[in-house]
Amino acid sequence: MSLGKLYIIPTPVGNLEDMTIRAIRLLKEVDLILAEDTRTTGFLLKHFEIQNKMQSYHKFNEHKTISHIIDRLSAGENIGLVSDAGTPGISDPGFLIGRECIKAGIEIECLPGATALIPALVSSGIPCDKFYFEGFLPQKKGRMTRFKELAEIPTTIVLYESPHRVLKTLTQLAEYMGEDRQAATCREISKMHEETLRGTLAELILHFTTKAPRGEFVIIIASKNE
Repeated sequence: MSLGKLYIIPTPVGNLEDMTIRAIRLLKEVDLILAEDTRTTGFLLKHFEIQNKMQSYHKFNEHKTISHIIDRLSAGENIGLVSDAGTPGISDPGFLIGRECIKAGIEIECLPGATALIPALVSSGIPCDKFYFEGFLPQKKGRMTRFKELAEIPTTIVLYESPHRVLKTLTQLAEYMGEDRQAATCREISKMHEETLRGTLAELILHFTTKAPRGEFVIIIASKNE
């Protein structure tokens, strides 16, 4: 009996027109779709007229469900993994199942596709030939230590941040890196209200002090030598 395959399938971070033809085909063909939030993925499937079985797979249940998923793959089923937006495994569930598939000798195929960090980085105007991807910072324990470490990184830095912590994070970045450090914020990528702001950390702080941040953010920080 042949083993199944795990397909890691990126989905749009905003505009549904960014969905690839191959991703749509595979979501129709796989035996099961693992979805971070079945409601969010259900909207996507409905839009593309895809009818298929879904199972919830997120950071709160992945350790409990992983053995059952591996069993199904081992039995020959093909499974597609999606997150709410972008590429699974990038600040989203996906690493654990990938690692367990490798251990079990199950093939993994990751489709190229949407992720928020690349368009934000390229449109920032900050050098993108080399960069360090931090993702989401620790909310409490170890947060200050990370700021100290990031301040010394000699390349462009990429962070993810939620709207209610953007101002706090920019303020703390300025404390450790200096108010004159060049940076950019990119929000609502590929959506109707997409916006990229560029300037010093001090200028970005001033902007978001007077205008409440909305939407999911990518923060790009220039290296200390830039």
